[in-house]
Amino acid sequence: MGPVVVLVLGLSLLLLFSIWRQNSGRRKLPPGPTPFPIIGNILQVDIKDITKSLTKFSKVYGPVFTLYLGMKPTVVLHGYEAVKEALIDQGEEFSGRGRLPWAEKANRGLGIVFSNGHRWREMRRFSLMTLRNFGMGKRSIEERVQEEACCLVEELRKTKGSPCDPTFILGCAPCNVICSIVFQNRFDYKDQNFLNLMEKLNDNVKIVSSPWMQIYNVFPGLTDYLPGSHKTLLKNFDDINNYILKKINDHEESLDVNNPRDLIDCFLTKKKQEQENHKESSEFTNENLTMVASDLFGAGTETTSTTLRYSLLLLLKHPHVTAKVKEEIDHVIGRHRSPCMQDRSQMPYTDAVLHEIQRYIDLLPMNVPHAVTRDIKFRDYIIPKGTTILTSLTSVLHDPKEFPNPDKFDPGHFLDRSGNFKKSNYFMPFSAGKRICVGEGLARMELFLFLTTILQNFNLKPLVDPQDLDTTPVLNGLASVPPSYQLCFIPV
Repeated sequence: MGPVVVLVLGLSLLLLFSIWRQNSGRRKLPPGPTPFPIIGNILQVDIKDITKSLTKFSKVYGPVFTLYLGMKPTVVLHGYEAVKEALIDQGEEFSGRGRLPWAEKANRGLGIVFSNGHRWREMRRFSLMTLRNFGMGKRSIEERVQEEACCLVEELRKTKGSPCDPTFILGCAPCNVICSIVFQNRFDYKDQNFLNLMEKLNDNVKIVSSPWMQIYNVFPGLTDYLPGSHKTLLKNFDDINNYILKKINDHEESLDVNNPRDLIDCFLTKKKQEQENHKESSEFTNENLTMVASDLFGAGTETTSTTLRYSLLLLLKHPHVTAKVKEEIDHVIGRHRSPCMQDRSQMPYTDAVLHEIQRYIDLLPMNVPHAVTRDIKFRDYIIPKGTTILTSLTSVLHDPKEFPNPDKFDPGHFLDRSGNFKKSNYFMPFSAGKRICVGEGLARMELFLFLTTILQNFNLKPLVDPQDLDTTPVLNGLASVPPSYQLCFIPV
C-alpha cells in the first residue's frame, strides 16, 4: 500500500470519526448551527468579533445553544436569565474552568484562574483571605493603593501639561499595587526589572486578544508546530514565572513566620504549617505559589490598566460627565486630602460613572470559559461533564431591557430619579457565582481611588474635538482593548 493511499485512508477515517463523534454528541445538547467535520463551526464565526456572531446565533437558536469550535462542543449562554441560572443558581455545577489551550500550556492547571477541583478551592480561599488583609503586615491594601495614586499623580505632573499617551503610566500604577501586595515593595517607574515585567504583561494581553489566538485555541495540536505569537506568549509566561520564583527563593531565606511582609510570606508560612502537620498532598508548593502570583499579575494588572485607559478616553469624550464628577469630588473630598474608600458612599454620581464605564466597555466580552463539573440537566438539555461553557457577558451588560440604549454611554443607567446610586443585578463585569474574579474588591478600589485622585489634581484636555474621539475597541478577543489616544494633564 503506497504512502498516498495510506494518507487518503487516514484522512477519510479521521473525517468519518469526526462526523460520528459530532452527530452522537449533538443528540441531547442544545441546538446550534450544523458543524463541518473536524473544523466545526469556525467558518461561521467572525474570529475578529466573536460576540457579534454569538448574538446572531442567539436570535436563531435561543439563549442556550451549541457551537463546535473544532471537534468539541461548546455550550453558549446568552442573556441575563441563562447566565444567572448557570453561574448563580447552579453555581457549583458550572464552577469548572473550561479548556483554553494556551492557558493550559502556560499554567499547567496550577494557580487560581485556570485550576480546578480541590486545588482551585484551596488557592482561591488563600488568595481571598490574603487580599482581605489577613496577616498582610501593618499597612492595609487601601493604604498601598493610596500611596500608588500619589506616585501616579507625581508621574503625571512630570508631563507638564504636554500631550502624552497614558498607556504606560496607567499600566505602572496597578502593576505596582500587585507588586506591593506580592513582593512587599513597589518599584520606581524606571526600574528595569519592573519595565520588563510590564512589557511582558502588556504584550500578553494583546496576544491573547488577537484573532490568531482564537485559531490557536481551536487547533492547538496543529498550530503548536507553526511559528506565531503563541510562542512569544509562552516565552513571556516563562520569563515572568522565573522572575517570581527568584523572589520566592529570596523570601524563603528571610522568612519570619510571625511577621509576614506580603502574599509570598503568607503562602510560605502556610506551606510550613502544613509540612509541620505532615499533611500529605498539600497544594501549598512553590510551583503553585508561582502561578498564584503570576495569576494576580496577569488578571490584576492589564485588566485594571485597560479599564483606566478606557475611563480617561470616555471622560474626554463626555466632558459634561467629567465636570459633574469633579464637582462631586470638590464637594465631598475637597483639594487638601487624598480620596479614601469611605468617600464613595457619599458620591453617587461618581459611583454611577465608574459602573457605567465598566458596563459600557465590556472588558471581557465572553468571560473566561467555564466547564460543567458533572453531567447535568439544564433547560431540558443534557450537558456532559467537562463540556466548555461560554457565558456572553456582553449580552448581560448590554441588555436593552435593563439598560435603555445600551450602546450609549450614560451614567443614568445606575441612578434613580432622585440621583441616588442604583444597583443592578445585570452588572457582571467581574463575572458571577463561584468563579467571580478574586480581585474584584481590589479592582473596584483602584478604579475609584486612581480616577478620583487624577481628577482631583488635573483637568483632562483632549487633542481633538471630543466628538471626534473614537471609543471603538481595536481588539475584541478575550479582552476589549481601546484605541490609542493622547491627552494633556493640566494641573488644577
